[in-house]
Amino acid sequence: MRFLFQVGAQLVLGAIALVVIHFALPGVTVHVTGFFVALGVFTLAHALLGPFVLNIAQRYAAPLAGGVGLVATVLALWVATLFGDGIEITGVDAWVLAPIIVWVITALGGWLFMALFVEKWLKRRATAKAIRAAG
Repeated sequence: MRFLFQVGAQLVLGAIALVVIHFALPGVTVHVTGFFVALGVFTLAHALLGPFVLNIAQRYAAPLAGGVGLVATVLALWVATLFGDGIEITGVDAWVLAPIIVWVITALGGWLFMALFVEKWLKRRATAKAIRAAG
């Protein structure tokens, strides 16, 4: 159940992040026609690349393990630019700032969503289940 909430949150937060970088950075273009493809590819790539990058960082560069999310975000954005007409990123400024903005939105948003909503919902659910079991 927690996994489904995380995937849903990442899709929503990824969509918000892509829209934000589209409007905030001149070097980023998100095309309406390919938005959902770009969002799906980005979310899937981020989910798959995150653990891979963490493993590599822990094995070869342990002090850099804290930047795993940012590296995974850069790679996921790059992969998303390879598929169709969903997202285009041009220029060094855009390639530096877009991953940072997306990473902040998805990391903080995911943490807040899980902490404020999902954890409380899961606790209420567990309490209700315990009450039903006791009564």
